[in-house]
Amino acid sequence: MTPLEAAGLQTFYGKSHILHDVGLTVNEGEIVALLGRNGAGKTTTLRSIMALTPPREGNVRIFGTEASRMSTYQVASLGVGYVPEGRKIFANLTVEDNLRVPMQRPGPWTITRVFETFPRLAERRDNRGRQLSGGEQEMLSIARALLLNPKLLLLDEPSQGLAPLLVKEVFQIIQAMRKEGIAVLLVEQNVRVSLAIADRAYVLDDGSVVYSGTAEALAGDEERVRSMAGASEKEWSADGKPPSSAPADTIPG
Repeated sequence: MTPLEAAGLQTFYGKSHILHDVGLTVNEGEIVALLGRNGAGKTTTLRSIMALTPPREGNVRIFGTEASRMSTYQVASLGVGYVPEGRKIFANLTVEDNLRVPMQRPGPWTITRVFETFPRLAERRDNRGRQLSGGEQEMLSIARALLLNPKLLLLDEPSQGLAPLLVKEVFQIIQAMRKEGIAVLLVEQNVRVSLAIADRAYVLDDGSVVYSGTAEALAGDEERVRSMAGASEKEWSADGKPPSSAPADTIPG
C-alpha cells in the first residue's frame, strides 16, 4: 500500500494562497526529495500533510486512509513521523528525557536501539537539550521521531546549519532508514546531497510543482539544477526542462 498520496492541495495562510494544486507520491521503501528555493512552499506541504496547516482543498491519503480532515495526532497514529525545521527539542530536558516524551509504538526502534544507532546521543544522555551541538540536536530530533516506529518519515531541512561532516552523518542515517523499510519525504535546500540519496524528486516554485521525476535525471542535468532556484512554473516545459533563457541561480550546497 502506498505510504503517501497527496493530490490537488490548496493551502492558505489567512488570505494568502500558498499551495496551488500540489500533488506528490511517496512509494514504499523510497526516499523522495522535495526541493525548491526558500518560500516555495516546501514546509507548507509537509504541514498540510501533517494537518498542522490543513489544506482547504485536496486529498491526502496515508497507507490508503484519507487523512486530509484528520487532526495531527490522528495522522501520526497512521505511522507518520515528522521532524520539523528548527529541531524543536526540549531544551531543559536531558537527552534521555527527550526520548521518553513520544508515545512509543510497537516496533524495532527503542531507546536502547537509538543509543546504539546514535552513539553521540548515548554519550550525552544526561546532558540537557540546550547543551547539545546543532548536529546532536538534529540527531535527537530524528531519534525521537524514530521512537514512534514510523512507516513514513517527513524531514524538514535536517542539514540546516550543520557542518559538512555532520551533514554527511545525518544523510547516512536517512539512507539507513530506507534499508529499514521506512519511506522518507525529504525537504532540503542542499540539492546535490539530497539528489545523491533520493530515488525521485519534486521541485516546487511559488507553491506549484514544476518538476517531477527521478533524482538521477535531475542530478544529471546541471542546467536544470542551477535554474531550480529561479524557475517559475511557466518557465518549465511539459518534459520538465527549463528553456535556455531560464535564470541560472545557484542553490546553496
